[in-house]
Amino acid sequence: MRGTDLKAFGRTARLALCTLLVGAASLACSDTPRGSGDGTSAYSADEDSADYAFVGVHVVPMDAERVISNQTVLVRGARIVAIGEAGDVLVPEGAERIDAQGKYLMPGLAEMHAHIPGGQSGGADFTERVLLLYLTNGITTIRGMLGAPVHLELRAQANRGEILSPRIYTSGPSINGNSIPDADSARRAVRHQKLAGYDFLKIHPGLSREAFDALDEVADSAGIGFAGHVPAEVGLDRALEAGYLSIDHLDGYAQALVADDADIEGVTPSFFGATLVDFMDESKLTEVAEATREAGVWNVPTQSLIETIALTEDPGEMAKRPEMRYMPPEVLLSWIQAKQNFLSSPDYSAEAAERFVEIRLKLIKALHDAGAGLLLGSDAPQVFQVPGFSMRAELASLVAAGLTPYEALSTGTRNVAIYFDTLDESGTVEVGKRADLILLEANPLEDVGNTALLDGVMVGGRWVPKVEIDEILEGMTN
Repeated sequence: MRGTDLKAFGRTARLALCTLLVGAASLACSDTPRGSGDGTSAYSADEDSADYAFVGVHVVPMDAERVISNQTVLVRGARIVAIGEAGDVLVPEGAERIDAQGKYLMPGLAEMHAHIPGGQSGGADFTERVLLLYLTNGITTIRGMLGAPVHLELRAQANRGEILSPRIYTSGPSINGNSIPDADSARRAVRHQKLAGYDFLKIHPGLSREAFDALDEVADSAGIGFAGHVPAEVGLDRALEAGYLSIDHLDGYAQALVADDADIEGVTPSFFGATLVDFMDESKLTEVAEATREAGVWNVPTQSLIETIALTEDPGEMAKRPEMRYMPPEVLLSWIQAKQNFLSSPDYSAEAAERFVEIRLKLIKALHDAGAGLLLGSDAPQVFQVPGFSMRAELASLVAAGLTPYEALSTGTRNVAIYFDTLDESGTVEVGKRADLILLEANPLEDVGNTALLDGVMVGGRWVPKVEIDEILEGMTN
């Protein structure tokens, strides 16, 4: 797909490169930061009223790798209206004062490979549970990757602030080889999903090259993008040429890394190409990463999902992790069975799985170093990927790949705003931007694990303090 002018998904290769630059260089890729961008006090034209005041807080604006100490941040409605030195900004009468002395305020995070129940599985109670798990873990934006009609109303309710939920972007229903058997059905699906109001199309495996080419052509003229898997008949080169909004799971890259002289006849590239690990040529990493940057295609690695499924940790022990108590028992049992089945497969090799994980980490670093855009996503709820909690495992995987904490956190904040073309209203902590914020007990730039030390979450100007978070989580405990 080329030439789409959708505001929601506008992005270019230049922005993908700018996204990943750090320090002063990153500032050159955007407008001059507003608010406390230069470290000095800044006020809105009418800072005399506010609903909330974070007082004495250390701001982690995520416009560069820095902390602005001892600030007062005022929020009115859904917007940040003032940021400045704590001693200079007066707390307006009637504002709720949040004592944030010694704490850290940063933009809310995004889960860019989320699943929202209520479509093929789960009822309203499970849907509410999943949305609350995202939010109470500091996720204020989600991108749903398997849409259903009910998600359109959920999106509207969430984005209007009528339900306690992250902001929602949603794909349409799955486009795969079974649902879309030919070119004509691909064309119909694109037009139908665009008319229905979905934000983008979700590609799953099995789609024929003929159907994909038809989808690409019609999606371009209809003004809707597509993201997800790379079907075998499509391949990475064609996916990059088509201009995927994002490739998820690093799908298609294993096949692209196969050595030119390798004989893989009879080898089925299952589980995102893990069975090809013995045939991969790591010298190709730079080449595929640079091709990705040049195409302007983003990636959502979901590395933590791959590690969760592929590595040898006993599923019975994994089921004892503290966050598993928030999942319904039948869901947890299905996850245990799924991992047991994977590990007991005749083709499974622990050594090969470890090498596959390692190559993927190198690929993530190569993409980052090339300036190809990365987005934070863990594929939750999925096998032992509990919504919200799995986001922190994904951040840790990005750091293990060689990104700094700031670079890893950018994949869930500023990068997301660039991807959605909403940097003028989200992605950083600045005056005028949407008040989607998380308050932390410790500096996340020192350790991404500090994102677990939540003192509160604000979504669209609605404050959810830690005491309320604890009550919500307690109510979900099995």
